[in-house]
Amino acid sequence: MYKIVKKEILAPNIFAMDVLAPRVAKSAKPGQFVIVIADETGERVPLTICDYDEEAGTVQIVVQAMGSSTKKMAIYEEGEYFQDFVGPLGVPSSYVNEDIEELKKKKILFVAGGVGTAPVYPQVKWLHAHGVEADVIMGAKTKDLVVLEDKLKSVSGNLYVATDDGSYGFHGLVTDYIDELVGNQGKEYDLCISIGPMIMMKFVALTTKKYDIPTVVSLNPIMVDGTGMCGACRVSVGGETKFACVDGPEFDGHDVDFEEALRRQGQYKNEEIKKDEACKIGLEEVGK
Repeated sequence: MYKIVKKEILAPNIFAMDVLAPRVAKSAKPGQFVIVIADETGERVPLTICDYDEEAGTVQIVVQAMGSSTKKMAIYEEGEYFQDFVGPLGVPSSYVNEDIEELKKKKILFVAGGVGTAPVYPQVKWLHAHGVEADVIMGAKTKDLVVLEDKLKSVSGNLYVATDDGSYGFHGLVTDYIDELVGNQGKEYDLCISIGPMIMMKFVALTTKKYDIPTVVSLNPIMVDGTGMCGACRVSVGGETKFACVDGPEFDGHDVDFEEALRRQGQYKNEEIKKDEACKIGLEEVGK
């Protein structure tokens, strides 16, 4: 059992939870994820690590209550326990193994969308701790959905916020901001790392390709069981079959077959709708 030692509401239906998991916290690296099972009947939910504190023995996850499983998780409060909290899983970000002095010479741009901001934070934090400053574009539909702004601002070189409706920061999509920074302002980047909704990462990769900026994307949105056994996260990268959970979740964004990945992401949509309805009925019964 894994205790929730802190819970914080970041935005409507988006929660941050610090979970006591010392062994995971001790081994975690940027880019990795955990599998969370809420209770004995819960599903395996893969969540990218948002932060970790080796001394406190805690790992932070960010949960967006959308489907039945994440809605169940969101109900849990401080002091309660998750059934299982397994990790760290997946391949760490490639720069973790690079020569730090060489890494310091690179100009890195992160592009985060929605709750993709959560897994971007530990990466920027790790780079900052090693003397590497990175710029960050974070996007959201509206101001109310902007999360972790202060935390990212404290570790990034420059933080740029974009909202679809213009209610905060730059008015436009994150791809528009890439065009603004690189196309109009003439900024140069050696690497772009993008994490967020699949459709956003697709268009980020298309945008950076025209500027010849090598790009890494995280395919965590299509992961299901986290072991590769279910095959749900199978994707084509550079013409080769990969599994997001065991070979990734990070891949070369210019080699990913996003059309295939988007189709695969939607394959369980009808089943999720049915489970969501069942979850609502269950919660209503509990509330009586």
